[in-house]
Amino acid sequence: MRMHGERLRALAGAVLVVGVAVACGGPGDGGGSATVTAAAPTKGTATATGTGTHASPTAPAPRFDEEIGLPDGRRVGMAYVEGRGLVERHRDADTGVWSAPRVVYATATDRCQSLTLKVFDGRVAVIADWGDYCYDGEPPMESLAAVGTADLTRWDTKLTRSFDGWSKVAPAGGSGDLVFTRGSTEWLTRLRWSGAEGFAEVEEIRR
Repeated sequence: MRMHGERLRALAGAVLVVGVAVACGGPGDGGGSATVTAAAPTKGTATATGTGTHASPTAPAPRFDEEIGLPDGRRVGMAYVEGRGLVERHRDADTGVWSAPRVVYATATDRCQSLTLKVFDGRVAVIADWGDYCYDGEPPMESLAAVGTADLTRWDTKLTRSFDGWSKVAPAGGSGDLVFTRGSTEWLTRLRWSGAEGFAEVEEIRR
């Protein structure tokens, strides 16, 4: 009986040691903690692609290179994000919640200095440019015209390469169309957008 009791105590001690080893974990067994580090963007703040989720209404407002309000109370913000391109977010008028970031145009080219947002009857028009050393004054190599419509989940875009960039955008009479233009002493460069057909081809018109 004495030997049997000693064997039982020894067996119980072994089980306890094994149990402690399993609880502590070891290499490759999923034990320990994982740390995820999010790198802060160097230019712009809206860096993630759209996921269909929304930020908390109590979260701090995002920062943008340009932000504009719509007549119905919504707001739209855009940022040049290094290595990603042009990123957009919009805020619901009723809830005050910002949408998930959406890449409107993807490029790794360096940003230029200006970013233009204009609102025309609930449509948001955008002019954006990228190019090597463009921020220091060199001409752009990628010039974007974009228009967001309806609930701002649809963005029409038109890229023009090796172009000095659009100077302005304005309504085309009472048609509801928008016209992007850039003028020189000899030429007027024009790009028309319509809600039904999107962007047309770029036109060069001699003055």
